[in-house]
Amino acid sequence: MDTSDALDPLTIAERWMDDGRTVALATVVETWGSAPRPVGSHLVIDGEGNFHGSVSGGCVEGAVIGEAMEVIGDGEPRLLEFGVADETAWRVGLSCGGRIRVYVERVG
Repeated sequence: MDTSDALDPLTIAERWMDDGRTVALATVVETWGSAPRPVGSHLVIDGEGNFHGSVSGGCVEGAVIGEAMEVIGDGEPRLLEFGVADETAWRVGLSCGGRIRVYVERVG
């Protein structure tokens, strides 16, 4: 296992910014029902699409990374919502029955 796998995503974000990378941070801010990750879970994304951490255990990370790339580009934060009742949930794969809200912001 790479030692960076065990590091907190916030530590990774700080290292990537120190390396001169542009970085976005996605944070689970609300959950309802059976959510795969708790509030406060983080996913850090750089301007090349590299990522570390998790906001859903893999269910919606692809969609969050795509939004994060736009946030890095335009600097506008976004509040994303994924849930089983939302038609996008099936498209991005959140089928655990819960809902999550994820706040994505550019940092650094």
